[in-house]
Amino acid sequence: MDRIASISLARPVEEIADELGRSFSEFGFAVVRDHTIPQDLIDRADAMARDFFALPTEVKQGYHIEGGGGARGYTPFGKEIAKDAKVHDLKEFWHVGRTLPEGHPLADVMQPNIWPEELPGFRETFEELFLAFEETGARILSAIALHLGLEADWFEPTVKDGNSVMRLLHYPPLPEDAPAGAIRAAAHGDINTITLLLGAEEAGLQLLNKQGEWMPVSPPKGALAVNVGDMLDRLTNGKLRSTTHRVVNPEGEAARRSRYSMPFFLHFRPDFLIEALPQCVDEGETPPPPILAHDYLAQRLREIGLA
Repeated sequence: MDRIASISLARPVEEIADELGRSFSEFGFAVVRDHTIPQDLIDRADAMARDFFALPTEVKQGYHIEGGGGARGYTPFGKEIAKDAKVHDLKEFWHVGRTLPEGHPLADVMQPNIWPEELPGFRETFEELFLAFEETGARILSAIALHLGLEADWFEPTVKDGNSVMRLLHYPPLPEDAPAGAIRAAAHGDINTITLLLGAEEAGLQLLNKQGEWMPVSPPKGALAVNVGDMLDRLTNGKLRSTTHRVVNPEGEAARRSRYSMPFFLHFRPDFLIEALPQCVDEGETPPPPILAHDYLAQRLREIGLA
């Protein structure tokens, strides 16, 4: 396979499972078209995200939760740093998580959402988008399960009430005084199970292939860039790859305008034990030791300065 697969989710999952799986094992990425997230919902959410980031800095700052690890609400410009990077990323973002019912057993490890009072309809829009992302993610996971020789619904209980996070991202126009070496999002791997990214059609997203070369990921408008996270990599003992990727600074005119995108980080349940699947462990291999999803997340958040 010499290029990232581009797959229509309108096809039966049995038909797309192996093409998707091969793309994830070679590149860690695939492009997914014809997903079930309605375009009018995407447009509404995009407009609302732009309205939020256009609010005065002190208003946005009021939604930053000190000591919250960036899990909910606002994370200001220059706060997040990629693992092993020397300078902070050129971005600001807002996080929406799962809304749990009162008294839910996982409420102690998943923070409640906060919502900006300045934007009516913000909560309703993003709760609807969260569920739409989840539905599309479930379909992709069932294709992955079939590729791995599992039942199509194998992932359902592993992600039910999972700690998934939707991120509204704003990369402002590049400042004149950006630190040397700072880019919009430095080379990193995602922590979670799979990531579904809306808004990657503008140039800049790149993955590091097995040959050590940076390759562009450029889905058509409205399609998703989907990638494997570290948790799925660990579950499959590296058979499906969590690939290093980055968002580089544009040149010319594009450097003078903002870039917006919305990744959905689909997570396992906090109490799911990530243990290498037997069919992914070859004879003589020693897989990584089992670890609870919650413990793994906490460990990785410390590494990137969010915990």
